[in-house]
Amino acid sequence: MTDQPSVEAHRQRVVLVTGLSGAGKTTALRVLEDLGWEAIDNFPIRLLDRFVGAEGHVEDSRPPMAVGFDSRTRGFIPHAIISRAKKLSDRNDLVVTTLFLDCTSAELERRYNETRRRHPMAQGRPVIEGIQAERELMEPLRRWAEAVIDTSGMTSHDLQQAIRTRFSDSPDDAMTVTVSSFGFARGMPPLADLVFDMRFLDNPHWVAELRPQTGLDADVSAHIERDEAWPEAFDRIRDLLLLLLPRYAAQGKTYVNIAFGCTGGRHRSVHTAEAIAEALRAAGFSPTVIHRNLGSRAADQFEGQPQV
Repeated sequence: MTDQPSVEAHRQRVVLVTGLSGAGKTTALRVLEDLGWEAIDNFPIRLLDRFVGAEGHVEDSRPPMAVGFDSRTRGFIPHAIISRAKKLSDRNDLVVTTLFLDCTSAELERRYNETRRRHPMAQGRPVIEGIQAERELMEPLRRWAEAVIDTSGMTSHDLQQAIRTRFSDSPDDAMTVTVSSFGFARGMPPLADLVFDMRFLDNPHWVAELRPQTGLDADVSAHIERDEAWPEAFDRIRDLLLLLLPRYAAQGKTYVNIAFGCTGGRHRSVHTAEAIAEALRAAGFSPTVIHRNLGSRAADQFEGQPQV
């Protein structure tokens, strides 16, 4: 029997990108554009149907579309936008997703104060009042959105990675696995599904000749693997991941982010991430490896006291 192409493959992808001012909408749209999406910002919502095209007349060759709007957009009425989005979602030729970029009021206030930009709804009032007014106005859209990303603890790089992870096209339906290293002293990764703390291992930072090296160097790797806890800990973590990943895939999970942390993110976590990624490749997975703090400066005040 000849396989028939899935209906999903012939449906036009549309993502509506909105959220609080200063939460990262422009960054999200820029990343989507880099991924090959047809992106447009501050688009008049009343023209959305015309931009997408009439049902049955969407071009097969047209790239996926990302439409950005917020409280400044002409004709911005949340309930009317939701009604229009519902109608588009009901079409057989479209796959419509609403992405909402959220952020805490305190962080938004900090961002506006640092950049000295005016909040669009402040109108001469304190920034925090404009933020609160916009949050109340946008709440119906936040509740409606299928995808909500809170950017409060994210850097611009973190948000870019989150957008790529969620919206980049994969050549097949295989689950995308990312293995990363990070330093707890520089903050937890906001997107990790599974986090393993490797600070129980002997710290190469306190060996003078190893301190300037990283977990990518053979001497550091050998030092870590001489720790008596390493063999059993590694085996247990590897076996747990090999148990969980197929189950995640069976549940339809598209992306899994596995993070390994140590104090500074330069030695123990880096070596463990590399070793686990190699083990996953041997098991048939194709993980992407990211070392968030590999280039960070070593700092004694982060590392605590050397073992004696």
